[in-house]
Amino acid sequence: MTNRIIAIVGMAGSGKSVVAAVLEAVGLTRIRFGDLTDQELQRRGLPVNEANERHVREDLRNTHGMAAYALLNVPRIDVALGTAGVVVDGLYSWEEYVVLKERYGERLVTVAVVASPRTRQQRLASRPVRPLTPEDFASRDRSEIEKINKGGPIAMADITLINEDSLEELERQAGVVAEGLR
Repeated sequence: MTNRIIAIVGMAGSGKSVVAAVLEAVGLTRIRFGDLTDQELQRRGLPVNEANERHVREDLRNTHGMAAYALLNVPRIDVALGTAGVVVDGLYSWEEYVVLKERYGERLVTVAVVASPRTRQQRLASRPVRPLTPEDFASRDRSEIEKINKGGPIAMADITLINEDSLEELERQAGVVAEGLR
């Protein structure tokens, strides 16, 4: 998998980070696009919550365009590619997808992780860190589809994993992906 970029895309609560963790465990360097949001929250001294995260994401995109997270992470990706393959945890917008596809071509493999809204809402309501209320969940989904253009990368994914079962089943599917990319 050396010199490949595996970009994980999916709606909130779909299981992107689980898949990324499995790929990281087999030797890929993990680059989490959301780290930029976390760093900016810390820089601004803002508490981590859905409203502040959304505000920072929108600010970064207003400043750098809709491809902000890809553009700002390209240097990290390029450095990591010098020693290993890369798993991008959290590809979001169509514009980010286009930047990565144009830059890396066939080395880019996109993996969509999908789950029903009901399943994702249950997961996000019960997660220990930053749980989402039903209202926050609905608002985030709507924002990701209408403002972030998240549907395009999901539709264009090279591989789609359905995550309606157990954590172990998703990890098994991610392992199959890892084997197939060797």
